[in-house]
Amino acid sequence: MNNGSSQNIKGKTTINSERANRRREVARTLKDARERLETLGGVHPSFEADLILMFVKNRLSVVYAVPLIAFVAAGISTVWLPIQVTASWLVIMLLSHLLIILSTKRLEKSLGKEGNLRSIRRELLAGDMLYGVVWAIFFITNLQYTADYGFGVFQFATMLIVIAMATMLSSPLPGALLAATAPITVALIVSFWHYDSIPHYAMGLMAIGAQVFFYILSKQLHNSALTLLEYRAEKDHLISEMEQVNAISQEARRRAEEANLAKTRFLATMSHELRTPLNAILGFSEVMKDEVLGPMSNKLYLEYTRDINQSGQHLLNLINEILDLSRIEAGRYELQEEPVCLRDVAANCKHMMHMRAAEKNVEIHEVYEKGLNKVWADEKALRQMVLNLLTNAVKFTPAKGEITIQVGSDSAGGQYIRVSDTGAGIPEEEIPVVLQAFGQGTQAIHDAEQGTGLGLSIVQALAQMHGGEFELTSKLHEGTQATILLPVSRVLSQLDPAPTTDQNGRKDRESLLRAG
Repeated sequence: MNNGSSQNIKGKTTINSERANRRREVARTLKDARERLETLGGVHPSFEADLILMFVKNRLSVVYAVPLIAFVAAGISTVWLPIQVTASWLVIMLLSHLLIILSTKRLEKSLGKEGNLRSIRRELLAGDMLYGVVWAIFFITNLQYTADYGFGVFQFATMLIVIAMATMLSSPLPGALLAATAPITVALIVSFWHYDSIPHYAMGLMAIGAQVFFYILSKQLHNSALTLLEYRAEKDHLISEMEQVNAISQEARRRAEEANLAKTRFLATMSHELRTPLNAILGFSEVMKDEVLGPMSNKLYLEYTRDINQSGQHLLNLINEILDLSRIEAGRYELQEEPVCLRDVAANCKHMMHMRAAEKNVEIHEVYEKGLNKVWADEKALRQMVLNLLTNAVKFTPAKGEITIQVGSDSAGGQYIRVSDTGAGIPEEEIPVVLQAFGQGTQAIHDAEQGTGLGLSIVQALAQMHGGEFELTSKLHEGTQATILLPVSRVLSQLDPAPTTDQNGRKDRESLLRAG
């Protein structure tokens, strides 16, 4: 029944998660479609500002490169043109470049203030158009002064350099390439057509082909820049979602810790409150069961009294276990450490469980390694751990079964207490369940054995408080083996000096620990 309900809950959770994902995808698709309809050229609106900013950065990055090319072109042109003409053109180019750079810096600031993208785009395209017109003037100056074939070749080479540079700079805005290079190409074709020679006609056709080629290249670069921005936006979106999920998980963790602390405080308070009336129930039922104040004539009432006393004992054990676990979880369980002999603890626990094992016709064997040193541990906690393991072993071992309690040292120098039985065993997939608080395996449920499911979790917690480990292995229909491992740091050396005491009379642990 529980398995069916848990599967239904998991199924509903999966369906709700899938529905939420579909709703988010639909909302994102509608938002993207709406934004694309409201923007220019079908570009995502959040990318327009980024593309314009990239274009502005590209233009400002060549603030010295453009004047340098203009100086070189003007200087070489003096071979064919009068120096006054080239100087005048150079002055026009430098003034235009200065005007464009100042305008671009102003636009960069307005872009950072979320200015009007349309007006910024138009002003940037106007700047590129001005570049194109100034360079076009350079390519048509030869119409009045020279018809030398060498100057035509120089103009064609200069045109390729200028268009290539414009292509690289205008990749974020492909329209800027046409604004900057179309006047140059037109001027060069007019100039070559004026020469009226086949070589010039060929170079004019090549100029047209170069214009088309570089425009296609600019479109490809623009697509690459757009893809890069999309990947970056997706990455930022994922990071934002991860931060949001992390914040939610941190908040959930904080609430879970608060709930766990409240639960622990509640259990500790209720355990103390329940003990007071329970002690009275146990005391009065004990008096009635033992007929201290006189014989009880009604035997059925006497049997009821025994049942009340046994139920009270079971409830008291439950409360003690809950109290111990709550104290451990709250960090208020303090170990009262002292030198302890594991063999004596195991023998004492075996003696306490002997009568209960005999009632089920279960035999307990003892295997103790000789020459073991004492360990620095809490004797009460060790006894509780061993009793929990022996109780489970006796509970789940059938009649004529065997239990073995073993004490020895491991290869690392530590010591262990191991309880093995020949019971029904635990399926491997249920071992993590039985180690949890209130966890019970199918065998315990099937046999309807009384228990809270806290015994093994308490053993595991106390072992960890000692810096050790608790290992549970089992094979179905063969038996179970539970081992408490204490580290070598808790094994005392026989050669250590006598322990010193502090002002409170407590023994100094460091004087008892093994050297090194």
